[in-house]
Amino acid sequence: MSESFSDKLAFVLKALSLSRGRMAAELGLNKSVVGRWATGAVKPSAHNLSRLSGLVAQRIPGFTSLDWELDIKSLAALLGIERGGFSAANGFNLSGGLPLPLLAQTIAKTNIRGAAYEGFYRSTRPIASMPGQFAHDHCMVRKDPSGLLRLSQTTGGVFVDGWVLPLKDHLFIIGVEFNTASLVFAVLHDVEAVRVDVLDGLVLSVASDAGRTPATTPVVFERIGDLSGDKAADDARFAELAASQWLAAEGSIPDAMRRHLTRDTGDTQLALGGDWMLTLPLSRSVGRGAPQA
Repeated sequence: MSESFSDKLAFVLKALSLSRGRMAAELGLNKSVVGRWATGAVKPSAHNLSRLSGLVAQRIPGFTSLDWELDIKSLAALLGIERGGFSAANGFNLSGGLPLPLLAQTIAKTNIRGAAYEGFYRSTRPIASMPGQFAHDHCMVRKDPSGLLRLSQTTGGVFVDGWVLPLKDHLFIIGVEFNTASLVFAVLHDVEAVRVDVLDGLVLSVASDAGRTPATTPVVFERIGDLSGDKAADDARFAELAASQWLAAEGSIPDAMRRHLTRDTGDTQLALGGDWMLTLPLSRSVGRGAPQA
């Protein structure tokens, strides 16, 4: 066949919005190994090809090692890429995908404010399936060639890839959790600062319990580093964060943060001056400078 394995790997990486560093982190390999596959210096062993195919299958159910024998046109069909929706030079054509009537406004604000949000963050949020415990997600926000902000997030081997959409006074996040083939949504208070250090809001996802329970929890994102401007170096940094401790140690969450993230709701709390339903109003947003209480 005229198309080499490295060509197909490059196509799949682009189609799935995966960097070499991200793929290496998910496979538990050194980035240089994936780099040699991508340049055609070597091909994966049968064992690594099976693992690589399994990783792709998390995003494309039913994908097998045999599918690497397909030509790129057939791979595109298998990955569900419509004609004209993808090119090696331009990536996905967002206008041909999910229609977002406010996409132009989102891109316009990203052009003006995008640099303020770019960087590495660590979140703190309650774990829906583990009452009393908190998780730390590690995230990278970086402007994509499409003009939008791309979110890469990792939590104990679970990866989320998505978009950060700034509109008026909020940031809207739409992500895909590939490990469990589910969507993740968040609404965060925007912060009008040259460099955003703290963001908070609510996240809606599916818990990892047996019933795959829909759950909404408050979340706080805190900046832990800036992008270097070197894409490969930033990918490597994100791969390092993927190995970070995600489960908050006992007693490590300050009392003020714990109260901020675990407010009770319902009739009893409403009678006591609390909340009827789970909200995070602007008056309590720590990103906007409100004290944690």
